[in-house]
Amino acid sequence: MTEDVWSYKSTAGHPAGAELTGYKVEAIDGGIGKVDKYSDAVGDAYLVVDTGVWIFGKEVLIPAGAVVRVDPDDRTIHVDRTKEQIKNAPEFHRETHLDDPDYRRQLGTHYYGLGGPFGPMV
Repeated sequence: MTEDVWSYKSTAGHPAGAELTGYKVEAIDGGIGKVDKYSDAVGDAYLVVDTGVWIFGKEVLIPAGAVVRVDPDDRTIHVDRTKEQIKNAPEFHRETHLDDPDYRRQLGTHYYGLGGPFGPMV
């Protein structure tokens, strides 16, 4: 499934070109923050989520493949991971990791890889 890590699922309801900045992000078990930056690029789509006080003001990078539903009426994005799974992802630093292929591989393995801690997407 790693080929789909950086692409939105066709069933997510993400309209191409939609502005997602400021959307709330909901994990399976609750809110994790708001979208601060995102990419819709084919094969390189992601969300950078500002977690606010939840993880002491850190940002997390979530591959678009984790998005299960975009609700434009509620301005909410739902992902298929728990808060704990997201919190335990490799630490993200925007200045160094946004374009770092090694970090992207680590993150992909964390969320999707057979050797990752959470196995395949649900």
